[in-house]
Amino acid sequence: MATGGDSNLEAGKLEFSLDVPFPSSHEALIALRSLSPDQEPRRGGISKQLSVSGSTLSVRWSADEARILRVSVSSFLDHLSLVIETMEMFGPSLLCDAAQVC
Repeated sequence: MATGGDSNLEAGKLEFSLDVPFPSSHEALIALRSLSPDQEPRRGGISKQLSVSGSTLSVRWSADEARILRVSVSSFLDHLSLVIETMEMFGPSLLCDAAQVC
């Protein structure tokens, strides 16, 4: 579920949040670990926070400009799509290897 276009008028920031449900908390944690290393290329103007609660990956952005926010969200969705496709393609063996448990 996405909530977007929220404008924080006090700080002059644009905010966007995205909640991505996964079949299990294990898969949500794998997605978090896979996506967390990606820092925003631009040091100023945008921040992104990722967290997991149960089996839901939550992402929150805050940006100074709509263009920067749009590019960051688009890039994240591309990476998220790749992570999900990889988990689906390699199935349980990938999940076991990534968690080092099985």
